[in-house]
Amino acid sequence: MRLAKATFKATLATVVLAATLLAALTAAGSAQEAGADATWQALKPDVFGERPVVDAGPLMTLTAPVRAEDAAMVPVEIAVALPAGDTRTVQKLTLIVDENPAPVAATFTFGGERRDLTLATRLRVNSYSYVRAVAQLSDGSLQMAQRFVKASGGCSAPAMKDEEAALRNIGQMKLRLVQPGQQGDATQANRFSRVQLMIRHPNYSGLQMDQVTRLYIPAKYVDRIEVKQGDALILSMEGGISLSEDPNLQFSYEPTGQQIHVDAGDTDGRSFEGELKPAG
Repeated sequence: MRLAKATFKATLATVVLAATLLAALTAAGSAQEAGADATWQALKPDVFGERPVVDAGPLMTLTAPVRAEDAAMVPVEIAVALPAGDTRTVQKLTLIVDENPAPVAATFTFGGERRDLTLATRLRVNSYSYVRAVAQLSDGSLQMAQRFVKASGGCSAPAMKDEEAALRNIGQMKLRLVQPGQQGDATQANRFSRVQLMIRHPNYSGLQMDQVTRLYIPAKYVDRIEVKQGDALILSMEGGISLSEDPNLQFSYEPTGQQIHVDAGDTDGRSFEGELKPAG
């Protein structure tokens, strides 16, 4: 009987200890997440000046993992949907990783009268950080969605390919339709197509070390992308070191049946081009 009581007390103590540790870790994580917002308060004036940035609420969502499997390739997806009757349009979208050495990952500018859009890509996250998407609407307002992501080391993680192989294939481009839309269909569900754009490029951040020479590899990354449908702009991008190796974009657009053309370039002055001809 005494042995059973002792065993019960030991088990109870273990359970209480585990619960206490879990509560402490949860509290620490919450505190860290709450405290991390201080970086944004210091960063915001540098990016947007004194303009107010407000919570987008239901207008925009940002999807990202709470804990990333690979800090060098963190998937994020942004969806913007202005309600019926809202005459504003989406002009720009800025992706920010607060704690990265270069927080502004990319700024996208959209052509046409865009009231609905989706955009997905992969980011480097260097330490536990908020990832933010800030949309600029045609009335000048800035609408923000955010997500706290637990990841570290993404900006300094070694490239997946050796430098020789990476440079040999640099600029190879693949453009494919992943979701066809119905041309002329006015319903929100069917009128948008979705395209995936992939560009072979090491996107060196300047913080990665050559494993042979032990020297840092100079920054070299895709800094511009322009996608047009015929002569009309779908989107353009100004990118930085926080975009992942082999940049990968998925984006929605309203099809007109015209050919899609991509013009991209990197910080070394290289230019890359690709085309997608609509089916039929």
